[in-house]
Amino acid sequence: MPSYDYPFNERIRTLLRVEDLFAKVLHNVAADHEFQHHCALLTLLQILDVVDRAELKVDLLQELDRQKTAMRMLIGNPIISQEALEATLGDINVAADALRAETTKLGQTLRANEWLMSIKQRAGIPGGVCEFDVPSYHYWLGLGPERRKQDLESWIKPLIPMQQAIIIILRILRGSGSTNKLVATNGVYQQMLGGVRPAQMLKINIADNLNCFPEVSANKYAINIRFNTLDCAQKPQKVEEDIDFTLTLCNL
Repeated sequence: MPSYDYPFNERIRTLLRVEDLFAKVLHNVAADHEFQHHCALLTLLQILDVVDRAELKVDLLQELDRQKTAMRMLIGNPIISQEALEATLGDINVAADALRAETTKLGQTLRANEWLMSIKQRAGIPGGVCEFDVPSYHYWLGLGPERRKQDLESWIKPLIPMQQAIIIILRILRGSGSTNKLVATNGVYQQMLGGVRPAQMLKINIADNLNCFPEVSANKYAINIRFNTLDCAQKPQKVEEDIDFTLTLCNL
């Protein structure tokens, strides 16, 4: 089933952005073509931009420690799978230790690479990394897939602890909350929110055979969901029929 995540705050929004960018980087690095390695490098530089705008390392370590404390309180609880709990605690410890072992600022090894930063600067210009603009980059793209993979993996390596921490935190977040089956009447659903612990993200799932997607407007007080159809020749149009979907309100 297609799944849509909608974050309620900038903190979760940043984690989802880095998760998405990392998935694209790793997919393109695994390929062999120079165009895909070009996409991998430019996406890696986008991750650097996202990381630069947030105190991500401190935030990740604090959240990992908070989750570890909360989960330790569940040890011995008969309704909790102790095997799954121990596995998650182990993952948290490994991720936190790896983050702490990296003494420099996240992405610092990339920032210290003058050649990569020259490419980053040119990449902000449409078509700015053509061979006549950056001949050294054109030369690198022609070195062959094994050399390019080796370089890309060395540039990615210092960021892997961050990625692993984000994977764990988002896995815990997505696994929280209860899932409810709902109906959007004439393609629209609204819900007021309350409680002492406001949701940090919502997750929507719809059936594969429904030719629509949700657009969400939400905050800690209310959720507004409108299902639209897509015609690439014009702007999305509102669905006029009832849509079955599931909604999960997630909170760390």
